[in-house]
Amino acid sequence: MQYLTTMKSIAVFCGSSKGNDPIYTKVANELGKYLAQQKIGLVYGGGNIGLMGIIADAVLQSGGKVTGVIPHFLMKKEVGHTGLTELILVDTMHQRKQIMCDRADAFITMPGGFGSMDELFEILTWKQLGLHNKPIGVLNVNGYYDHLVALINHMNCEQFVPDKTKELVIIDDSIEGLMAKLLSH
Repeated sequence: MQYLTTMKSIAVFCGSSKGNDPIYTKVANELGKYLAQQKIGLVYGGGNIGLMGIIADAVLQSGGKVTGVIPHFLMKKEVGHTGLTELILVDTMHQRKQIMCDRADAFITMPGGFGSMDELFEILTWKQLGLHNKPIGVLNVNGYYDHLVALINHMNCEQFVPDKTKELVIIDDSIEGLMAKLLSH
C-alpha cells in the first residue's frame, strides 16, 4: 500500500447514528484503519456514538491521530469522545465547522443525516466562494448518495449549479477510488 504524503489530515462528516445497514459500520471502520495506515489524521465532530465514534475508534485502534471538535452543548447529546488525541470544545456549530476546515487538508462525507448535509454543503459553498481550495469528497457507500448525485445533476441541468461548481464535489463508492481522486485534485 502506497503511503500518501500530500495530506496530513482529513475531515470526515458522518452520522451520529449507525444507520440500518451494517455496511455503513463496516466502511467507517475500513476508512478509519485506512487513514491510520496512511498516516493521515482524522478531524471530525468529536462524538463517540454512531459512525462518528466508529471511525474515530478505528483510527485510534490502528495507531492514528484523531482531533474531535464539538460544541459544549453537544458534549452530552453526542456523548463527546474523551479518548481522542485532541478534543476541542467550542461554543457554536459555526466555530466547529471553521476549525474542522482549518485543520483539514481535504473532506470526506460518509452516510449521515441533516448535520452531515449541512457540513458538506457549507464546505462546498466555502470552496465555491474561494474561501478554501481543498478537495471535497463524498463516499457513496452502497448507493447511499445516489439521490444526492441525481439532485446535483438536476440542479446542473436547471442551470442553478454550473458545470464548474458541480465539479467541486468528488464522488466515488470506494475508499481507494475516492482517495485517489482527492489526491489528484
